[in-house]
Amino acid sequence: MLHFFKTKSYLKDIIPSNFVDIHSHLLPGIDDGAKTIEETKSLVASLQGFGFEQFITTPHIMQNVWNNTTEIITSKLKATLPLLQDSLQLPKMKAAAEYMMDSYFTENCNSKVLLPLKDNYVLVEMSYLNAPIQLYQIIFDVQIAGYIPILAHPERYNFYHSNYGEFKKLKNSGCLFQLNLLSTVGYYGANVTKTATQLLKDGMIDFVGSDVHHQNHVAAFSEKLLLKDINPLKEAIEKNQFFRF
Repeated sequence: MLHFFKTKSYLKDIIPSNFVDIHSHLLPGIDDGAKTIEETKSLVASLQGFGFEQFITTPHIMQNVWNNTTEIITSKLKATLPLLQDSLQLPKMKAAAEYMMDSYFTENCNSKVLLPLKDNYVLVEMSYLNAPIQLYQIIFDVQIAGYIPILAHPERYNFYHSNYGEFKKLKNSGCLFQLNLLSTVGYYGANVTKTATQLLKDGMIDFVGSDVHHQNHVAAFSEKLLLKDINPLKEAIEKNQFFRF
């Protein structure tokens, strides 16, 4: 009967060989992710070793912090891709953006210059300190502009941990949810893992992402999953195939 008592799976072991990652910071020197092309190559190679096949890398656009634009990001991608030609396995990479939901973001929506993950799906985030005062107005404005917001790492917003109903309110408002894979191994702390577990259990996670910035993130893929039931996570991972390009 001992075969029923299986050891916990490692995160890297449940990544399929055709995984499409929709959230990372791999372009060099453009935000708080990879700093150099050598670091980009190292991160990409490590992730490919886990089964990552396609990358939609998502630099931050955050007013007065990371003043990126669609043009800056697409130019950086264009300059980076030739430098990856000598990689052992040439990565399939495109670029989108991770937008901080603020007044600058709303202006971008109105001028229709957003850089989506695919079609009209845009990746958004908010401050880890508190939600924007006009959060639901911003979400409404995004949708009026013709976009579908995908909220990055909802499990990491600590101010919602004691108010789980807000997650349901966000879903009802039209937000899709993208879980950070490292939230399932305790990388961001026990409370984040607990919330991630509940969101998965309740079927509220639409997609997943690595949100890789550096090698410490890569190393965490070798940690054991802290989920009792990994099937909801596997299902969310499979949904990322929607973004295949």
